Amino acid sequence: MLKELKVNPLLWISTFLLVLVWSAIHPKDTFTWFLEVAPALIGFTLLAYTYKSFPLTRLLYILILIHCIILMVGGHYTYAEVPFFDWLKLEFDWSRNNYDKVGHFAQGFVPVLIAREILIRKQVVNGLGWTNFFSVSIALAFSAFYELIEWWVALMSEEAAESFLGTQGYVWDTQSDMGWALLGGIVVIVFLSKIHNRQIAQLENNRKPI
Repeated sequence: MLKELKVNPLLWISTFLLVLVWSAIHPKDTFTWFLEVAPALIGFTLLAYTYKSFPLTRLLYILILIHCIILMVGGHYTYAEVPFFDWLKLEFDWSRNNYDKVGHFAQGFVPVLIAREILIRKQVVNGLGWTNFFSVSIALAFSAFYELIEWWVALMSEEAAESFLGTQGYVWDTQSDMGWALLGGIVVIVFLSKIHNRQIAQLENNRKPI
């Protein structure tokens, strides 16, 4: 049963590294690439460090990998110039390339489950209602902190500012980024919380000493 709840580590790592190497080959801007993939590299390090002591649910590992891929694609092209979303921009007559909104949606979608899993398994708060509330709040706080990081980078490096910020002239970009993160957090709570609860229960039951 425990085997069924875990992802294949070799497949997970191979996928991560293949996309990482691809993203690092002739990126649009090397410094922007580093800034964009840094969260994925930090996440990879933390997952490797905690894999044995605090393994996560299969659902969460898969979603974290997808989030990392989103970051690496954005790093390779920059969020304002992802080709598929350039095509969508023309097809639907958008005023901007909206790939960054996918990234910010994931910035709420995935961190909410990370916070939720830690809060439940460490029994930080009582009740699923409070757990869900604090999970969304933590993810939204993380999104706001990321916007501060973008601001600090923009102040320190004028060259990378436009590519890293990806505002594309949209005056409400910062607020909409956090709005998309909030939406992502709410969506994952509504649609995946039951699956997440079930996998957490199974994982914890299998980790209890006999």
